[in-house]
Amino acid sequence: MSTTTEITRRPDTYALGHTPQEYERLRAQARDWEAATARVLGQISLPAYASCLDAGCGPGETTRLLAQRVGPGGRVLGIDVDASIGTLAVEMLHGSGYRNCAFRAHDLTAGEPVPGGPFDLVYARLLLIHLPGRAAVLARLWDAVAPGGYLVVQDYDAAAFGVLPELPSFAELTRVIMATFHATGADVRTGALLTQLFVQAGAGIPDGTDVTGRVEPLGAGGRVYAENVYRSLLPAALAYGITTEDDSAAMLAELARDTARFASSPVLWPLMIGAWKRKGLA
Repeated sequence: MSTTTEITRRPDTYALGHTPQEYERLRAQARDWEAATARVLGQISLPAYASCLDAGCGPGETTRLLAQRVGPGGRVLGIDVDASIGTLAVEMLHGSGYRNCAFRAHDLTAGEPVPGGPFDLVYARLLLIHLPGRAAVLARLWDAVAPGGYLVVQDYDAAAFGVLPELPSFAELTRVIMATFHATGADVRTGALLTQLFVQAGAGIPDGTDVTGRVEPLGAGGRVYAENVYRSLLPAALAYGITTEDDSAAMLAELARDTARFASSPVLWPLMIGAWKRKGLA
């Protein structure tokens, strides 16, 4: 059985919202990065019956990857501030046979210890980018690692996100995305800062790092990825005055026309950067 604890939610810094459409976008995004995550996890050695934490587990796609890795003798705890998506995720995992998974609602920015630890592996993907006090959050995750265990983090560096050659419609879409993330306190360069954050968190310089990129034609997935992020962010963008309903509709119409004209133009996704560190034996 999963365990869900009621928590007092902090002011929401997750700019992408909590809609069914956003949950499905997260599932698709997780599948897109599955190979990159598997490669990073392949750099560490987990013992039999390992215990794992999936911090910011979202829809449970990475929880599933961890459960597959440790087998039925291990255990995986997912934590997320969004109790709805976490509860749904663990129900789906149990229905698929992953009975070694559980969920706890937990706010990593509240200053409380991570529940359920210590863990042989503490893992977080696309979590720190959205949170204030990133070094403090990472320090709490490091504290939850058992001696001999690992901290593994993957996050975005979106500095190069865009299309070549540049299109005004895509440039406007990118402007709105970046400005909205900034307005809600996200840092789209978090991936590039992981080494610094590990040091600030007291973990020290990572044992290793990994960088993965994706390039897709505008007409064969590039636009879909970018537009889905944009649509999830749009309510926040409107609330902050970053765009208007009319300007947004005009941009999306222009982007559709540009996609038909420049279907083969490459779209560079944000880079996914990973870092990992093993904790010394006590």
